[in-house]
Amino acid sequence: METRQSGPIGRPRAFDADEALERAMLVFWEHGYEGASLSRLTEAMGISTTSMYAAFGNKEELFRKALERYTEGPGGYLTRALEEPTALGVATSILAGTVRTTTRSAGPPGCLGVQGALAASDSGREVRELLVAWREDGCCRVRDRFQRAVEEGDLPPETDVTVLARYVTTLAFGIAVQAASGVGRDELQAMADAALRTWPLP
Repeated sequence: METRQSGPIGRPRAFDADEALERAMLVFWEHGYEGASLSRLTEAMGISTTSMYAAFGNKEELFRKALERYTEGPGGYLTRALEEPTALGVATSILAGTVRTTTRSAGPPGCLGVQGALAASDSGREVRELLVAWREDGCCRVRDRFQRAVEEGDLPPETDVTVLARYVTTLAFGIAVQAASGVGRDELQAMADAALRTWPLP
């Protein structure tokens, strides 16, 4: 027996939410959190402010979603690097991934996790804290992987894995800053290679 649906049928969104989020991510990546005004975001996303709020919440919530997209997409090299069989392979892959991602021709230079932190006012406080936690999470993941390397005999037993992880992630963020300033891929990769020449061997 056929039944009638009661009430009005919801109107489908007139835009592709996935594509809109991709464009928002690029705006945040290029301009930082505070530099990405609502008008700049909605223009890039091709939607009205009302539609943005309805689909993504406020600007901070949109940024959180954009950061998640960045972490899983352009920033996904970190997860892949942690699967390398050696600690040196992990570090090499992290830095190569950073160089590649921060100098790609298809997107803004630098790193969303660094560019997004350029927020000075009180309105940007929660975003700054979010990005501090995001960077710290990455460092902790690298530290845990290096700890495993020590246990497997791939790093010397006396290795301070916390310092080593901080060294690698600080290099990565430094590369991102230099890339945003216009330093080229070849020069950044040469710097990364030089930094790993003194890698501790088991």
